[in-house]
Amino acid sequence: MTRSLILASSSPFRRQLLDNAGLVFQAEAAKIDERAIEARLQAEGADPQRVALVLAQAKAIEVSRRHADAFVIGSDQTMSLGDRVYHKPATLEEAREALLSLSGKTHYLNSGVALALDGNMVWGTVVQAAMTVRNLTPQAVDAYLARAGETVLQSVGSYQVEGEGIRLFERIDGDYFTIIGLPLLPLLQALRERGAVND
Repeated sequence: MTRSLILASSSPFRRQLLDNAGLVFQAEAAKIDERAIEARLQAEGADPQRVALVLAQAKAIEVSRRHADAFVIGSDQTMSLGDRVYHKPATLEEAREALLSLSGKTHYLNSGVALALDGNMVWGTVVQAAMTVRNLTPQAVDAYLARAGETVLQSVGSYQVEGEGIRLFERIDGDYFTIIGLPLLPLLQALRERGAVND
């Protein structure tokens, strides 16, 4: 029996990655309180990588409990610079402050992905990308925000590397899928090992 595949996310970026890979799946957002889970983990001293994995697991399990016999993919991404963990900006001014704080520094995108079946975790991993932002002047940030507009509010780092955000960077160490927020290569391997994809 081939089990159906569900992506526990409303992210258009993650859906597009799975579509491009030729997977047949449904998408359904998980009903969890991400900020509450994150606050508990941070109080316990969890690092940003663990936060990404636990949130990915929580999403996968929540949706899996509603869909017996389906493989459910959960994913989450955290962004960190030293002790600071970033969230999606609510305003362009917040985006401006975040971008200026990243100027000339290397921050990390921690992408967690998990697979659940019948309400139980069957696999999970975290993959990290190192993102080095070039030295940015306030004028350069303002020009970027004027061009990109409110699309920057959709991403935790206030940028999309697949668009004009790439102009902010000096160096990137990590694969494209991890940066977008769904480590596709390890996920595809995990699905193959469980007979969830045929290739």
